[in-house]
Amino acid sequence: MGGLRKELSIVNLVIIGIVGAVGTGVLFSNAAMTADAGPGVILAWIIGFVMYLPLTLTYVETAYAYPEAGGPSRYSAYTHGRTTNVINAFANLFWYLFIPPIEALATAEGLNYFYPHLVNAATGDPTTLGALLGVLFMLFFLPFNYFGIKNFGKTTRWLGIVKLFLYMAAAIGFVTVFRTVNFFRFGGFMPFGMSGVFVAIPLAMFSFGAIRVIPDYAEEMKEPKRIGRALVWALIGQTVLNLLFAFGFMLALNWKQLKLPVGQWSSLTKIPGNPFLTIASNANLHWLIAVTLVIAILGPFVTGYIYQGGGSRTLFAMSRTGIVSNKLKELNERYAIPFWALLVFTIVGAIVAYIAAPLPSIYGLIGDAVVAGYLGYAINPVVMLAVRRAGHPGLYKAGGLIAGSAFAFASLIVYWSGWPSVPYATILVAAASLVFGVWYKVDAWRNAIWYVAYIAFLVGMTYIGGVGSLSLLPMPLGSAIVVVVSVAVFLPWGVAARLPALGQAPATDVSQAASG
Repeated sequence: MGGLRKELSIVNLVIIGIVGAVGTGVLFSNAAMTADAGPGVILAWIIGFVMYLPLTLTYVETAYAYPEAGGPSRYSAYTHGRTTNVINAFANLFWYLFIPPIEALATAEGLNYFYPHLVNAATGDPTTLGALLGVLFMLFFLPFNYFGIKNFGKTTRWLGIVKLFLYMAAAIGFVTVFRTVNFFRFGGFMPFGMSGVFVAIPLAMFSFGAIRVIPDYAEEMKEPKRIGRALVWALIGQTVLNLLFAFGFMLALNWKQLKLPVGQWSSLTKIPGNPFLTIASNANLHWLIAVTLVIAILGPFVTGYIYQGGGSRTLFAMSRTGIVSNKLKELNERYAIPFWALLVFTIVGAIVAYIAAPLPSIYGLIGDAVVAGYLGYAINPVVMLAVRRAGHPGLYKAGGLIAGSAFAFASLIVYWSGWPSVPYATILVAAASLVFGVWYKVDAWRNAIWYVAYIAFLVGMTYIGGVGSLSLLPMPLGSAIVVVVSVAVFLPWGVAARLPALGQAPATDVSQAASG
């Protein structure tokens, strides 16, 4: 049996990166971000782009060095050994594991407009019927990933083009309402100061985080060395769409039509269902209602199956490293996809989607759990510098500045995610890492001490900081402490903790692992 097939073009990857990001996040995040930041939501998206650019560049360099499936969940195994990698891999896996159920349930929520029995009107949680429909959508995602990467690329290209056209049309439609009063009357552009903007940024990261999907498909690219262009263009495309929807939300927001206290930004979290659909419905913008309904269903669906594919490659990479069953690295003989990894990922996701109805607290925990993915961001700048210190040439002259900025920003994203999201995510990652680490007898644990200490530091800061339980530190001061300690202590410690000899990923290893 051969390995994974190289069928994806740079256009495929750019579309995957953009349409994978523009799903539930852009439709629901803007209302939540605006509740925290007011019109400063615009600045939050711009800062999010600035913060994610150096993170993206670290993925460019590490994916260039190790162009393999599920790469972000495997790079640290080469530089720091399996103990560090098992923590990092599970952080990435939880990010992936919970997003397809979110998107499946969001698709069901879009259909709730036609059949209002899928979402609990009082709480916003899925009903039992809504959860069952979410499970069904999880199963519907499966064929898009099963019939080979070539068919996946073609389907995603055409569905992605349709999706992007509809999203652009909807965003421009909301912008043309042009109610500028919201930008200056109710407390000005930043009614809560920069603190409100900082709190809103992690919600933007939920959308920007889809960038990591592209390196997961690096091994299936026709020209892996062009992955940098795909990553940067996808980030720019995401930013343009996110900004358009942020402007559209602000310009179309009518407090009286929504029956909300005028100018009370925090009340925006009480908008029922899809905020854009609610605004269009209350304003009788009929063509926008139709377009918003379509994207409320199509958008999350496409994002869901893209993340299902990326998540299955994360499991595939973990199996190659030896921290989950070897069965998960076996490829389907006909379609050359990681079949068992895809099947296990889908089954677990379907279970998560279903239990969201009988256990609504799980539905809330899903949102907290994706913060685990932010913990996974931080390892990449460290890996990038570790590879350079081992004598491998980098892609950028300012590599140290890029990695340092990326590490600082990744730390801030975690810190701003707040309490109790960060400890919830940490507990999940720690529990899974301990169980699988003991079972598969991971090594190089001394090389992981810095990572454990770094995560503990961030948990502690979210507890005492301005976004935490105690709120002992003002947001600017807490943020400054996180940046200084992270860059001055944990970044150099992490680089120094690298293995004496870095692991390699020769082509023979890839093909042999792929054949199982």
